[in-house]
Amino acid sequence: MDNIDNVRGTAVLDSPSLNKGTGFTFTQRERLGLRGLLPRKYETVEIQVKRAWTQLCAFEEDMNRYIFLENLHMQNERLFYRVLVEHLEDLMPIVYTPTVGEACINFDALYRNRCGMYFSRLDSGVMRRMLDNWPSPETEIIVVTDGGRVLGLGDLGTNGMAISVGKVSLYVASGGFDPAKSMPVCLDLGTSNVALRAHDFYLGADEPRLTGDAHLAVVTEFCLAVKDKWPNCLIQFEDFKTEDAFRILDHMRHKVLCFNDDIQGTGATILAGLINALRAQGTPTKDARIIFFGAGSSAIGVSTQIIQLLMSEGLSEEDARQSIYLMDSKGLITDQREDFAGLSDQKKQFAQVGVEPCDDLGALIQRVKPHALFGLSGFGPVFTREHIEMLCDHIGKPIVFPLSNPTSKAEITALDAYTWSKGKCLFAAGSPFDPVVIDGKTYTPGQGNNMFIFPGVGFAAVSIQAEYVPDSFFLCAARALAAIVPDEDVRSGTIYPSVSIIRDISRQVAVAVANHAYDVGVAKLYPRPGDMNAFIAERMYFPMNDGAV
Repeated sequence: MDNIDNVRGTAVLDSPSLNKGTGFTFTQRERLGLRGLLPRKYETVEIQVKRAWTQLCAFEEDMNRYIFLENLHMQNERLFYRVLVEHLEDLMPIVYTPTVGEACINFDALYRNRCGMYFSRLDSGVMRRMLDNWPSPETEIIVVTDGGRVLGLGDLGTNGMAISVGKVSLYVASGGFDPAKSMPVCLDLGTSNVALRAHDFYLGADEPRLTGDAHLAVVTEFCLAVKDKWPNCLIQFEDFKTEDAFRILDHMRHKVLCFNDDIQGTGATILAGLINALRAQGTPTKDARIIFFGAGSSAIGVSTQIIQLLMSEGLSEEDARQSIYLMDSKGLITDQREDFAGLSDQKKQFAQVGVEPCDDLGALIQRVKPHALFGLSGFGPVFTREHIEMLCDHIGKPIVFPLSNPTSKAEITALDAYTWSKGKCLFAAGSPFDPVVIDGKTYTPGQGNNMFIFPGVGFAAVSIQAEYVPDSFFLCAARALAAIVPDEDVRSGTIYPSVSIIRDISRQVAVAVANHAYDVGVAKLYPRPGDMNAFIAERMYFPMNDGAV
């Protein structure tokens, strides 16, 4: 937060982190030189939130609501987060998927104010010095992207900054991070999107995207600069191209405190949903067979965590891997494919051994008789009525998770899934869908949103000063999230808890992960808190308007 000691008058009102608008008391107005610069009336934060909510609801288009919220964010940070916290369930689709997808596409045209930091290859050698330009003396969370693969929208270059901004907002609103210690970052490493580079408003470098070692070198310098300035800061990697995402995570995971949300956060979120869906289905975890339509970083991340879960249930690693069937654009990943030698190492480790190739999803469903069908292709509607009916023939309550974002990229809609399965399917998507009514019965789609996982994992890692983020953090988080849903709700088909209690969810996940960190020896904060729940709860930021200024 800005230093208030030498700031007075309009400079206070111009600072998003200091400005409280009509929430300044009369004593504060006198001391800070604000008398006469504001309407006479002092207002509580509740009245301010009511006014802001009324203004926001007057907009008919979600994109206009997004713009309104970001303008509020740049004017009065505390009020922005208070509105977000009190209406998070309604605003989730605005500040993040699906609306954030449209915001990314149009970010260059929407740009008005600074919202984070940018680093490019031309900044090599001076990144550590550049961090000193950031106004906050302490930073605990950084979300960084290079815009290489934004949602299912492809390479958006610096327009991907909207993703970092949105994720930081969720870290604060749902996870309890202090906004003064949170920073969105975009690495401007070029873009392969020629049309975007040619646009007058595009804010990034007009050059092709860096690749390979040159790309990794810039990311590495940035991460090490962060560690040098803020040793306990967590770096979350977001929306890098699949090959870059794995390369960076492998290279940096033991050098700095970091994780990749697309690989690890998505994996834990979907794992929690799978745990509960299998409970509802009545299938023992060790017996599950799962087809993935899509084999990118998210699919690999989910598959990796499912394997860890299956191994914890007693399966060997080899048997666990053979429970998972990944399909990419050329079909089932198997060691019998002609192009097997050219596949990435990440895909090869999930190849079915000695299994005939198959490039048709329906044929694979018939062959495998899966308990679950996951979509992470980014292709949009691809699961057909025939696919769903085949699943129902094999499994009484098939698990159907179309996880591609935004909503337009989902592999199947909730309406089609419930209709074609006659209400039998256990459904969760990556983006929100409206409830579906069939024969007078209402089905509420689940949403496997990473927000259930990453804020709690991140808050725990920073709070107990983790040495690094092991994979076991995410298995622990998934189990904690799954356990929040009561047995009776699971039996009725509820897979995830309500977003309306997200701060409580984040706290429970953080407590579980923090305790696990001590159990596995990666926590550096000592002595160990005696009451971890109280320790985590006391650290969580809540946007008040009556704090000292």
